[in-house]
Amino acid sequence: MEGNELKLRFEGESHTSLELFRAKLDTYSTVEYVNFFPGHPELDDPELYIRTKGKTNPVKLIQDACKELSKEFGSITLKE
Repeated sequence: MEGNELKLRFEGESHTSLELFRAKLDTYSTVEYVNFFPGHPELDDPELYIRTKGKTNPVKLIQDACKELSKEFGSITLKE
């Protein structure tokens, strides 16, 4: 973390889970920029990069996104 910028490495994850975070964080008005970088599939773990506006804490936004995504997936039901 540096100022209002945060780079997270997601060990063992794919671009699918990072796209969920990117899409969710992109809806926040306090996010200036968010993207992920998959890197080399066999050599690098993917990274999520977020830059916030003003003094907004990017760690807090990641935590909020985790809670919201958890709620969204927690309410999924399967119908036969």
